[in-house]
Amino acid sequence: MARLKDYYVSDVAPALMKKFEYKSVMQIPKLDKVVINVGAGEAKDNAKVIDAIMTDLAAITGQKPVVCRAKKSVANFKLREGMPIGVKVTLRAEKMYEFVDKLFNVAFPRVRDFRGISANSFDGKGNYSTGIKEQLIFPEIEYDKIDKVRGMDINFITTAQTDEEARELLSLLGAPFIK
Repeated sequence: MARLKDYYVSDVAPALMKKFEYKSVMQIPKLDKVVINVGAGEAKDNAKVIDAIMTDLAAITGQKPVVCRAKKSVANFKLREGMPIGVKVTLRAEKMYEFVDKLFNVAFPRVRDFRGISANSFDGKGNYSTGIKEQLIFPEIEYDKIDKVRGMDINFITTAQTDEEARELLSLLGAPFIK
């Protein structure tokens, strides 16, 4: 299997250069990083939830996750400053390309009634965000070993200046956008 990064250099970059008529190769947009976030509101009651999420995220990404803590106390949510409320992983370089390849070619096709990802989730500056309802779509997660089905947010941060450039970049990398 050819690596996604090699594919980017050989096929994606020249296609983007031709379509958008860049003057320099440095203008060609590329994937900068991928951030995966899992929010855990129930962590305030049960501390073991964070450990379970960290284990799942480490298995999926191949990188150790970081615990996110509350910045402010919110009485309505029974939340105190410093309490763990989520877990995130920032992927770059080779691990990022491996995760993107696995997400587009293995995980998304395993979603029931999957028709594609929305093309409306760009932020106006060339970054894309999507969500997954369950971690079971990844082959590393065993159904018997999870305590609860959890979703995650996945953010693709690119060096693209516009949403059109970022959409074309992600499409060439294999993103299954709804037609």
